[in-house]
Formats: sequence, C-alpha cells, structure tokens
Amino acid sequence: MSSGLKKATPDGCENSLSPQVQQGKVPFLDCLCVYVFSNECIVLPHDKTWILQIDEVRRLIGPQSGKLALYCSDASILRYLRARNWNVKKAVKMLKASLKWRLEYKPEEIRWDDVAVEAETGKIYRSSYKDKYGRSVLVMRPRCQNSKSIKGQIKYLVYCMENAILNLPQDQEQMVWLIDFHGFNMSHISIKVTRETAHVLQEHYPERLGVAILYDAPKIFEPFWMVAKPFLEPKTANKVKFAYSGDPNSKKIMDDLFDMALVESAFGGKDEDDFDITKYAERMREDDKKIPLIWKMDDFPTTTPSPPSLIIVHNSNSEQDSDKSSVGLENPKSHGEKDVI
Repeated sequence: MSSGLKKATPDGCENSLSPQVQQGKVPFLDCLCVYVFSNECIVLPHDKTWILQIDEVRRLIGPQSGKLALYCSDASILRYLRARNWNVKKAVKMLKASLKWRLEYKPEEIRWDDVAVEAETGKIYRSSYKDKYGRSVLVMRPRCQNSKSIKGQIKYLVYCMENAILNLPQDQEQMVWLIDFHGFNMSHISIKVTRETAHVLQEHYPERLGVAILYDAPKIFEPFWMVAKPFLEPKTANKVKFAYSGDPNSKKIMDDLFDMALVESAFGGKDEDDFDITKYAERMREDDKKIPLIWKMDDFPTTTPSPPSLIIVHNSNSEQDSDKSSVGLENPKSHGEKDVI
C-alpha cells in the first residue's frame, strides 16, 4: 500500500490512501471500504446496510435465471441502488424495467456485423487506450453522423456501451466519453435520437459514466446544454467537463486523465492517425468472440449474496473527497429522483 492506491474521480483528480490509513492509525470504522463483487471493486459505506438492501432487491425482483441472473450481480444491483439514492423500491422498479428491456432487446446478442454500417465514419468508437484509472474510453464525433435511422443509431450505441463494459478491467465499472465537437453544427443533433439515447443510457446503464469531456464545444451548443442540464442529477451534470484547445485548465484535465501520447490530436494528444474502419472492425470481431464466454452460464441461479472480500480502505475524513468519487459513494438519504448515468 505504500505506493498509494488510486481512486478514479470525475474531474481527473487523484486520491491516494492517506499515510494514516496505510500505517493502520485510522480506526476501521472511520474509513470507507472497497469491496470486490463479481470481479468489480465498489466503494461503500462501512456500516454494511447495503448488504441487506441487496437481499431486499433480490427478494422483490424474484428469482431470475440464465443471462438475467448473471446480470443481477451484486455490483449491478448496487449500481441501481446508487442511481436511486439507496431507495430500494425505486431501484427495484428501475432494475425490473432494465431486465424487461434486456430480455426483449437482447443487447448481449448484438454483433459487429449487425451495426458495422453505422460505424463506418467513426462517429462512435472505443479507443485502443484507457485512461490512467483503467477506464474504457468511448470517442464520439457528432460531425461524423452517417445515418438517419433512429433504430440503427441506438443499436450501435448499445453495442458500443456493451463493448466498453466488456473491456473494463476488474477494478473498474465506469467509462469515459471523449466528445470531439470539431466541425459540429446543430444539424448533427436529432431531438428524437437525443431523447432515446438519454432514455437508454439513464435507465439501463446507471452509474456507468465516470466523466464526459466535451472538447471544443461551440457556443451554439451552450443553449442546448443549459436546457438539458436541469434534467440531470447534479452528480451526473458534474461528470460533464468542457475542455478547449489552448486552455491551461483544459490541458490539466486531459493530462490528469490520459497519457497524451496515446490520445488523438483532436483532443490535444499526439496521435495523428485517422480512424481506420478496417482495423477497428478487426478489433470488434475479436471482442465479439469474448461475449459468449461472459454470458455462457445459461442456467445461472440467483444466489443469496455473502459478504465480499475487503481489499483496501480509504480515509473519508474529507466530505469533499468522498463527494468526488466517481465509483459511486452517495449519501443514502433520499432526495428528488432524477436519472443518473
């Protein structure tokens, strides 16, 4: 622990384990605990009331089998609880809707060849690099929109989300969005697609976004953002960062998050290579081969969760620090329900 383990934060700040925690001088109950659930690490309050909440959610959604049982891992249930501010009833309602959607839409069955036509221009792609915290990075380029099919665009978005999740390391459950606004104009935005995109992401991929960086967004985008922002939970809106070429603060945000030698030049990085659909298709087809291995348990039973393994602790004396954690530490008290990505 002396090297200082890191937590990912939405603005790229780094929080290392304090010397007091490393030396065992801080009482266990004064710390936040990081637990391992189904190969995912989650930061949670130390009182363990969430274990009872997981049990209650499982009881209320009823027995699940096959892929739906796999989806209802402890980590997944916790994401829904966090998205609904630890309100079990609201989390159950949200999770049931997602289970119905996954049963009907079958996102895990989408393959590259089903969506390749939507990907030809590189309007959305998963980068070959991760950020400094190991999070998958989805690059979005609105100017490269090549389709008027709402159904096709949403299907490709879902494929990209599933692929980004597929490539997360064991110690991460969130991703980064890098949005390149070069060449953008309002004709690139479809209200219908935007509405459906927001619905799918907020209702069925809760707590998956770590940070979204809007790079060189033009002034014409600002009114659109000001209209959208009030409909977002404050913690979600705080995950959106505006960055601009030549701006020192923007450069710091990018440097804190990325190895800029790997990042595309459009974001101030040093990678001058253009998007290559042929190479990208090869990567995606290789990823497609992994999907059946993830969902291979066709009759996976619902099990009662047992206390997971404690792996590290983090000093929580600073309220500001705990509020900045992108891995989802929230106050259990309920407030106005809004959607959380």
